[in-house]
Amino acid sequence: MDKILSASFLKAPKYKEGAAFVFSKEFESDKPIKSATLQISSLGVYVAYLNGQRVGDFILAPGWTVYEKRLQYQTYDVTDLIKDGKNIITAEVGRGWRFHKRPQHATKHIKADEPALIASLCLTYNDGSEAIINTDSTWKSSESKTVYNDMYGGETYDDNFVSEEKSAVAFPHPKEILIPQEGEKVAEKERLKPQRLITTPECDTVIDFGQNLTGYVEFKAKGNKNDELVITHFEVLDKNGNVYTENLRKAKQQVRYICSGEEKLYKPSFTFYGFRFIKLEGFKDVNPDDFTAIAVYSDMKRIGHFESSDPLLNRLYENIIWGQRGNFLDVPTDCPQRDERLGWTGDAQVFIRVASMNYDVSTFFRKWLNDMAAEQGEDGRITHVIPATFDGGGSAAWGDAATICPWQLYLSYGNKEDLEHNFPMMKKWVDYIRKSAAHKSLIQCFKGSRNPYLWNTGKHFGDWLALDIEGDDEDARGATDHDYIATAFFAYSTELLIKAGEVLGKDMSEYKALHENIVKAYREEYVNPDGTIKINTQTACVLALKFGLTPDREATANQLVSLIRKYGHLTTGFVGTPYLLHVLTDIGEVELAYDLLLRKEYPSWLYPVTQGATTMWERWNGQRPDGSFATPGMNSFNHYAYGAVGDWLYSTAAGITMRDGTVAYEDLIFKPQTDKRLTFVKASIETARGTVASEWRRETDKTVYSFTVPAGSKAEAVLEGKTYKLNEGVNTITL
Repeated sequence: MDKILSASFLKAPKYKEGAAFVFSKEFESDKPIKSATLQISSLGVYVAYLNGQRVGDFILAPGWTVYEKRLQYQTYDVTDLIKDGKNIITAEVGRGWRFHKRPQHATKHIKADEPALIASLCLTYNDGSEAIINTDSTWKSSESKTVYNDMYGGETYDDNFVSEEKSAVAFPHPKEILIPQEGEKVAEKERLKPQRLITTPECDTVIDFGQNLTGYVEFKAKGNKNDELVITHFEVLDKNGNVYTENLRKAKQQVRYICSGEEKLYKPSFTFYGFRFIKLEGFKDVNPDDFTAIAVYSDMKRIGHFESSDPLLNRLYENIIWGQRGNFLDVPTDCPQRDERLGWTGDAQVFIRVASMNYDVSTFFRKWLNDMAAEQGEDGRITHVIPATFDGGGSAAWGDAATICPWQLYLSYGNKEDLEHNFPMMKKWVDYIRKSAAHKSLIQCFKGSRNPYLWNTGKHFGDWLALDIEGDDEDARGATDHDYIATAFFAYSTELLIKAGEVLGKDMSEYKALHENIVKAYREEYVNPDGTIKINTQTACVLALKFGLTPDREATANQLVSLIRKYGHLTTGFVGTPYLLHVLTDIGEVELAYDLLLRKEYPSWLYPVTQGATTMWERWNGQRPDGSFATPGMNSFNHYAYGAVGDWLYSTAAGITMRDGTVAYEDLIFKPQTDKRLTFVKASIETARGTVASEWRRETDKTVYSFTVPAGSKAEAVLEGKTYKLNEGVNTITL
């Protein structure tokens, strides 16, 4: 049995809202030691020390889970930190995700109880005996110098503060929820130095780190006793070059440091910020060398790379990478800066394919999907965010993360056990839709919408932030009929469930019949006699083609192309955009796909790049050509969803694909699509079998192709209508 299960949860004898607390225990080690292991967790987030040395490098431990059902603990080898004789173990505990206050939502996760600690230190001596130091009422507690901390409100550190030490209080709390660490640890990664020191037109002192990131700033805190230093983190300057923080909503994004008169190096411990810029207040004689921005995100292994001859396209790819880094912080957050930072399901499902090409996300998503299963309602409904922080769920394309994410993980990594583990959740979600679709209101019945295979019930987010609806509405759900989208995803999730079931050897005849009925109902309701789609939007056509719903692909394809040419640009939102270029490629409109990809004018993927963006924007019009901003209530400048285009860069521009029915790059088809505006494209993915790589390069009147096939994989290349068998290793073809 894990030793931590014999320990008690501890809290301070008196709670002061917003404060962090320090728990400590002195102990003796009087014999030669063989090993020492610390198991530790907290209600809140903790930083542990042994004899003044930090234990491990996990940031914001124990991470974010469905705390009522799943609380991770970490296990550390601390042998080298134990001394002969007197030792002291301490742990500072802050509020973390468990206690944050989101002004716009009530949350079941905000608790009345205060931050708490549980830990067990096991000393194993050379003679085989053990000593166990468990958290109990013999431990001491005190208030931390971090006198205030909040995930959205930031931190205040008072270097003058001294707290009275008192006995900690042991209290009963369920321990069956404790689970070993599942996800990747959150770690400090890149360290960035200032690129510019700016005095704004409004006379604010600002540092520009040159890159929008998620993390915090390490700085030299120096000043006279009781001097207050304030750092405000933000993403962009306004069109006049001044500080812009309106898009943070009610998040403070601040660090406050009260000086003791002694210079110290300081960084926050209990929160993170989304920023490129910081505003400094109270600092004298600012030296940029005193500041370092530290990127913080889940410690995933980088496996993918992409490069082309177009510098703007390369910057777009880097923005996708930084968007993933900044938002894969224990959970796949929508954004890291405003009073949100939540695991939105819709964002995750549209991005998971490229996410799995950029980084090894198998462990990351395995943990998050376990939380999704824990949050799934008895009726099968999936909440909008995982872990859930507010009531609501069951939206098409968002809840469908329950089928899309497990299936994509299986395709990327080939782990059938993961698919088996997630299959019950997938099935419950499809069954939820089936029941929801069948349960019609009286109004719907009067309107004649009684078909049980049309999902025209419930509330949905639609084609979020699409450009085909008038106005600049915070609730911009797009012009594509929400019931149409819902029915399309009903069909798609059912199809994925069938595929998963067949892999697992299950009888899927019931769901095959269901899928046939959904497609039939869809066609009766939404397809015109001439084969076009009644919902005349780009997204409607894209979904019809991508999900195989249209009975006349040519008519629907022509409709889509006509709509794109009518506007001269894309108008799709979160639902349609991830599939847009893939669909255009599938219908033979590769040049048009490249037209959209390489377009520099608003709206497009490259428009933010031309505006200096270093991450993906939430909205196409985050900052308009005239320099004004979109509505601040919904305008993040680090929001990875539109970065889903990255999988087209890998799979179409570079041409790295897998044969249908295969997984984990076991059977490769290289099918790069070239464009005259590019002179080279190259990409690589480090798989379990080895490196998969593709490159094409124009040389005078020839194109040279190079394909790398890992050992144990089969492969072929399809070039200019011809198929070439490839061998293991590097294959070069000149045409």
